[in-house]
Amino acid sequence: MPIELHTPEVAELSAVNDALREWQRDDLPLQFHPGDLGWFQRLGADRTAHATRTWLRDGRIIAVGMADEPDLIRLTMAPELAQDGELAEQLAADLGDPARGVLGEGEVFVEVPNDVRVRDVLRDEGWQLDEEWTPLRHDLVDLPEPSLRVEAIDLDHAADSATVQRGAFENSKFTEEGWKCMAESAAFADARSLVGYDDDGAAVAAITVWGAGAGRPGLIEPMGVHRDHRGKGYGRAICHAGGLALRDLGASSMLVCTPSSYVGAVATYLSAGFQKLPLRRDLSRKN
Repeated sequence: MPIELHTPEVAELSAVNDALREWQRDDLPLQFHPGDLGWFQRLGADRTAHATRTWLRDGRIIAVGMADEPDLIRLTMAPELAQDGELAEQLAADLGDPARGVLGEGEVFVEVPNDVRVRDVLRDEGWQLDEEWTPLRHDLVDLPEPSLRVEAIDLDHAADSATVQRGAFENSKFTEEGWKCMAESAAFADARSLVGYDDDGAAVAAITVWGAGAGRPGLIEPMGVHRDHRGKGYGRAICHAGGLALRDLGASSMLVCTPSSYVGAVATYLSAGFQKLPLRRDLSRKN
């Protein structure tokens, strides 16, 4: 059957979420997760749909991509098709041709799991290794109670989450309205948004964890400590809180992926009991 490239409507995002849920497994390299789709929806459902691409065979979604930026797409596929040559060739052709509407002109980037056929095809077509990422995994065993007060956030307290997010990431523009949009995503049914408070009641750390169903790995996206409250172990504590929330949701493990250049973030995750997984490199090329 031919493979069809499709840009979903907002109403179709739930089907994309369902496909991503089904593809999550602990015995596979970390891949694009329904939580990535849910976190992107902080920018609105219309923008999320516009940024998403699906590849279908006989009406079934077999690959999903999302343009985090106009020049960067995050890509994954059904696990049983990781080595499918036809799919790999089709994905590479669509990624390399701006007329297909997946990536534009100029230098473009692709994030794709390790050990899939399309990586080899892209390298053969001249794509180069680019930014290095460090995936990490926690098995959700031996999680201590967090050493600060942690609350699950609802819309009435979304301002605390947004404040920590902006205070943790220099260029963040996260808002209460963005939190509401995120919470309306299909993925948020399996998510928890948590904020940690110090002894004075200040919001100091935040994490959102996304499940993918019982027995499947969950994802951190994002975790941050307000810049005014760093160096006190709050990052480790909020990670433990996120792990406990995912364990309550039935997740098999907790995953996160951060640029290897973020040395402090990697150190925080390691101190919280995460183990490094094989490194990953983006691919880049000038279209």
